[in-house]
Amino acid sequence: MFVVFLSNRVHPDGKGDVSALRGRVASIAAGSVTDLALVARARLELSEYYEKLISDLGRFTASREQTTAPHGDVAGTKVLTGIDVLERDGFTQLAGMRVGLVTNQTGRDREGRSTIDILHRAPNVKLVALFSPEHGIRGAADEKVLDSKDEQTGLPIYSLYGETRRPKPEHLKDLDALVFDIQDIGTRFYTYISTLGYVMEEAAKAKRPVFVLDRPNPIGGVEVEGPLADADRLSFTAYHTIPVRHGMTIGELAELFNQERKIDGDLRVIKMDGWSRSMWLDETNLAWVNPSPNMRSLTEATLYPGIGLLETTNVSVGRGTDTPFEVVGAPW
Repeated sequence: MFVVFLSNRVHPDGKGDVSALRGRVASIAAGSVTDLALVARARLELSEYYEKLISDLGRFTASREQTTAPHGDVAGTKVLTGIDVLERDGFTQLAGMRVGLVTNQTGRDREGRSTIDILHRAPNVKLVALFSPEHGIRGAADEKVLDSKDEQTGLPIYSLYGETRRPKPEHLKDLDALVFDIQDIGTRFYTYISTLGYVMEEAAKAKRPVFVLDRPNPIGGVEVEGPLADADRLSFTAYHTIPVRHGMTIGELAELFNQERKIDGDLRVIKMDGWSRSMWLDETNLAWVNPSPNMRSLTEATLYPGIGLLETTNVSVGRGTDTPFEVVGAPW
């Protein structure tokens, strides 16, 4: 027998207390059970369930401790991102190519040098166009972004968060390849991974390769949490049917999209060197760079998969404060 008790302690003044009523209902329900054999069997099944649960938790804890064991001397850790590997290899992967770069302020090597500047000066590589995601090429905008020109290089910047969210055919016709270098934060509804998917789709149509410069998932590559996106409700904030906290790097997501979305493009991931799945960003010796105006720390990136879900409600998640996604506030 099941008893479903529904109540509302908010009406009429928010001071109601249904505890006593709930207790009386439970007592009446319990008193109506006269089949003692059924009760004994239910207690036995419950006991067996808890024993199995405790056993499973023990195995899970042991497995997790092994997977997330410390990496020893964090100070001596040296993780090379995709752009670092590209530099180390002398840009041979892009030799002789005219490239367009999809990036923002997070695209930089471990020494803090901008990927824009690095590719602009790279030998035997011709950087001819820039593409910016949501928040713009410098990550400072919180509204639609217009096409513009980069002040330092003089290159055109085509916005992928303005009148269009995809590269146009005329933007790609004079390119040999696209390069993507943007730091994701590990959450499905952070739109940079949608921009990645759209770029891959348009590049495949134009028969242009896409080089994805891999970067760490800042909140680790072990834990995966939250429901899958509904396949019939995909959007710019849900490009693919992945969990809220997906546990993948930007390069791994590109490989997943290429296969499961059947993009079938010429995808070339420049993989990292020295990174392992259990690493969080603060274990990599890579500097934190705010990927968007309201994503200002690893703490906020960690909280975002859960707190960010509240943005579909009338609850504030702290935007406009010094600690966005670290606080919530209700208008009542």
